[in-house]
Amino acid sequence: MALSSVVPQSRALVLGSTSVYRRELLARLRLPFSIEPPFVDESPLAHETPEQLARRLAAAKAAAVAHRHPAAIVIGSDQVADLDGEPLGKPGNHANAVAQLQRMSGRVVTFQTALTVMCEETGFVQHELAPVRVRFRELEAAEIEAYLLAEQPYDCAGSARSEGLGIALLDAIDSDDPTALVGLPLIRTCRMLRAAGLRVF
Repeated sequence: MALSSVVPQSRALVLGSTSVYRRELLARLRLPFSIEPPFVDESPLAHETPEQLARRLAAAKAAAVAHRHPAAIVIGSDQVADLDGEPLGKPGNHANAVAQLQRMSGRVVTFQTALTVMCEETGFVQHELAPVRVRFRELEAAEIEAYLLAEQPYDCAGSARSEGLGIALLDAIDSDDPTALVGLPLIRTCRMLRAAGLRVF
């Protein structure tokens, strides 16, 4: 899948992700790019911290796609919700989402958003981490149920979409790269693409 743009490029740009949220975010840069599933096992390793997991998966996704497209500039990214050092994955269903939001109620969760940009042909590779600290309100059971039925964020780490109605569940967001919470830190992405030789403007 490719998105058209008037911005010239010397190398193809590939997003190693099937996430619709990352695709929509990258499209904001108005660069032509294609989508490539990375086919990476996202299971955490024993004793792996959420930060380590996010970094490893972002790098693995980029490397898997770069191996298939060695001349392209490839973006890999991953996000893991971190509750006191415990990784929280995508809930997948309503019951799991209820349990996650109950646990996060009144607490601070760090969303570890990792990013890797690489080009196998040139040997370019950079890794970044964009942690986002999110403080959840004290949530009532009825609020959790109403929110989940309205938005059904079962494919989101942390069971809430901050770019949608999920913002009403929060007290505060602390981040130096605002789109990191949605799944792709665009400030860091732009900086890394420039370093890889790709003109954003």
